[in-house]
Amino acid sequence: MLVFRTPESRFADLKDFQCKANFLQINDLQMHYIDEGPREVSPVLLLHGVPAWSYLYRHMIGKIAREGKRVIAPDMIGFGKSDKPAKKSDHSYKSHIDWIKTFIKLLGLRDIILFGHDWGSLIGLRIAADEPDLFAGIIISNGMLPTGEQKMQFTFKLWQAIARYSPFLPVDTIISSGISGSLDKEEKRAYNAPFPSEKYKTGIRALPNLVPVSPDSPDSLANQKAWKELEKWKKPFLTVFSKDDPITRGGDKYLHNRIPGTAGQNHTRLNGGHFIQEDRSAELAGIIIRFYNEIDLLNMK
Repeated sequence: MLVFRTPESRFADLKDFQCKANFLQINDLQMHYIDEGPREVSPVLLLHGVPAWSYLYRHMIGKIAREGKRVIAPDMIGFGKSDKPAKKSDHSYKSHIDWIKTFIKLLGLRDIILFGHDWGSLIGLRIAADEPDLFAGIIISNGMLPTGEQKMQFTFKLWQAIARYSPFLPVDTIISSGISGSLDKEEKRAYNAPFPSEKYKTGIRALPNLVPVSPDSPDSLANQKAWKELEKWKKPFLTVFSKDDPITRGGDKYLHNRIPGTAGQNHTRLNGGHFIQEDRSAELAGIIIRFYNEIDLLNMK
């Protein structure tokens, strides 16, 4: 497998990103992750989407860790400081699930509080359905587990076409288009840092077109099978969606209707765009902390 690794110099002095870098070897691929806070407590697992990386969570990690929680934020293979397989065929829905599943097992994570956003939801929900005992609770933000039976927004179909056909994929512009505020020059540099040239962006191009958009999509049946397990999920399940996300709007109601664990939860819709971590980091960190503490109280009863 031909693999590209972004030079470390690209990540020098990134704004608001002083977290220690950690690395694991997964099937000859190097995966980067952040691991902050005490090791002896249950972890919060922050899974990012496309085309972001753990930098997306920079304003949240410290806030959560200072509350005595362990916070882990990996970079998906193909993103951030993790290795980047060069061929589209190297990226499959299953391969990305397997990489994160192996990551969880190598770190020995248990009683996980999952926060899944965008592709972090597509991956995290599949793992939770397959191995529910690993998780104590789930928060989904602007994400879903599509089977191809749901109506896909035109904006998402447009994003698929851009990822497949556009000769250039300016990552900072993509992130900027998904927030209600704006990124400054240094934040744009940070989002572009993992991708020195177009050859590093195979994962960005591959993943949008792996999302099941029709019942005969390759991973539709696997996601339908996962839904049969999620429909039995009674552990706490919270949704935090954006009011202004044109891609996942309405997905929270779909989750509420199908997952028993959503009952009685304080579901929230925040003002902001798709990359809500940029718009509402303080509120999101507070929501995660409260959710974590509520699960702790339940487990003490």
